[in-house]
Amino acid sequence: MLAATLGAALAFGAPAALAGTAPVSPSAPASAPAAAAAPRAAAPTSQSATWVAGTRAYLVITAPGDSSAVRAAVAANGGTVFANYDAIGVIVAHSASGSFATTMRGVSGVQQVGATRTSDVPADAYNPALPANPAQATTPSGEPVRADMSQIKADQAWAVTTGSASVKVGILDTGVDDQHQDLAPNFNAADSASCAYGKADTRTGSWRDVGTHGTHVAGTVAAAKNGKGVIGVAPSVKISSVRIAEPGSSLFFAENTVCGFMWAGDHGFKVTNNSYYTDPWQFNCPDNADQAAIIEGVKRAQEYAEGKGSLQVAAAGNSNIDLANKRTDTESPNDSTPVTRTITNACLDIPTELPGVVTVSAMGTTAKASYSNFGLNVIDVTAPGGDATGIYSTQPGGKYGTMSGTSMASPHVAGVAALLASTNPGITPAQLRDKLATQANDVACPSDSRCTGTTAKNGFFGEGQVDALKAVGSTPPPGKYFENPGDFAIGDNTTVESPLTVSGVTGNAPATLKVGVNIVHTYIGDLKVDLIAPDGTVYTVHNRAGGSTDNINQVYTVNASAEVANGTWKLRVNDNASGDIGKIDSWNLTF
Repeated sequence: MLAATLGAALAFGAPAALAGTAPVSPSAPASAPAAAAAPRAAAPTSQSATWVAGTRAYLVITAPGDSSAVRAAVAANGGTVFANYDAIGVIVAHSASGSFATTMRGVSGVQQVGATRTSDVPADAYNPALPANPAQATTPSGEPVRADMSQIKADQAWAVTTGSASVKVGILDTGVDDQHQDLAPNFNAADSASCAYGKADTRTGSWRDVGTHGTHVAGTVAAAKNGKGVIGVAPSVKISSVRIAEPGSSLFFAENTVCGFMWAGDHGFKVTNNSYYTDPWQFNCPDNADQAAIIEGVKRAQEYAEGKGSLQVAAAGNSNIDLANKRTDTESPNDSTPVTRTITNACLDIPTELPGVVTVSAMGTTAKASYSNFGLNVIDVTAPGGDATGIYSTQPGGKYGTMSGTSMASPHVAGVAALLASTNPGITPAQLRDKLATQANDVACPSDSRCTGTTAKNGFFGEGQVDALKAVGSTPPPGKYFENPGDFAIGDNTTVESPLTVSGVTGNAPATLKVGVNIVHTYIGDLKVDLIAPDGTVYTVHNRAGGSTDNINQVYTVNASAEVANGTWKLRVNDNASGDIGKIDSWNLTF
């Protein structure tokens, strides 16, 4: 929530939507030359054939269901329908007529109409250019555990689970570099798109980063545990990019957010991360007709996503203000000329203050980050966001860098929510919210009169700092830990083995050897899974149970006390039927 553009103004206090800052230090390696921008593709189908100066975007709110009559009225009153979401009764309309909103508010069936910007819709909306696909730098092997991961005990949680590949996390942001060496293993292109301008663009690469922010956020959620770069909170879950920032401005307008939440609901995202506010208003006030329509449209889209099983996690913002005692907004509108206006608590920072959204403040090591917004009964939980040192994560082109902000805190929470979903299949968004509150560690108020509430729940830290280890419901198993995170394809009626070399363990394996298995496969009743000891002894851990259930994500206990610990162990998977395939996603042994 800091910059009008990524290129020029990602600095504390600058007016904008992103909840993260520019790199704290130039810690990324030297970059390879950027790839040339992709050629412009053919214009997507649109009812607007050409762009004209003065074109503005509007949300037209009607009853959910058939909006054909209202859409006809849009066309009859000097507008065009750019996108339509009948399931929630939201139409994205464009018009260059100065009287469009006023006229449409008098149309039968129209509940609200609101301009979503104070600037023109860019011509790019009608023929969007694909973001550049940058050349990729490489990094030497080595994957040190970051301090922020230790702070929330993610490094200990990985000994229990690294998350399930069946859990999808949506990164609603500036885009994600899907070719990055630390993100490609977990990237889900099939469920990625661009929602810039308010309707889904599914062309390959439309989801790529138009800045650096979204790629950085994605790495904190789910950078792969692959022996290089960094590790995300939930390094085995799948991430999808829904780019909702527009190129050039890097602003996140209401129609883009509506599109993003609808996409999340329709594509099975268990969690979304939202490190931004909906431009151009830092706060949307219900006594303003335009802003009231923005609140309603985005709220309906969020409720739609939640109704489909998706939990939204959002950054609280970086203006160091009390969201429970709003007085003044000096940063809006940020797409034209900001003005100073008096506001009240009825004015909402969206999506973070919408019902059902988990609002995340930022901590340094032990204290509230200096920039983080706060507020009793507004902040739900807190997480590391970096202060002087920042958070180190992925950046486009195979690079890495450091950024700070509630933008960086929010993906820690999204990652913990993904771990919770991995260990609690079928969990609902409401249950996820409750568990996030339950597993958080209390953080008391400092000697600061702005922090109100109790140690258990206060305005700076909400329910407390998230704890990934408690989220996975366990303490890490004692003993040495070994893992093979490599993918091994499981074809129909085939047998595949994944090897794991154990060294440095004295004597025999324990009678309670822990075997963590993460297999992605439909119809696990087809599978027989064996642990093979170094001497060839076979221990069966799964034998064609589970029927049509998808995926195995489980820790088995094996009495391997007769086996010498050191040597090459194998996980053998035998597929015994046709029609379903998958892969060994990862597996581990804890001695």
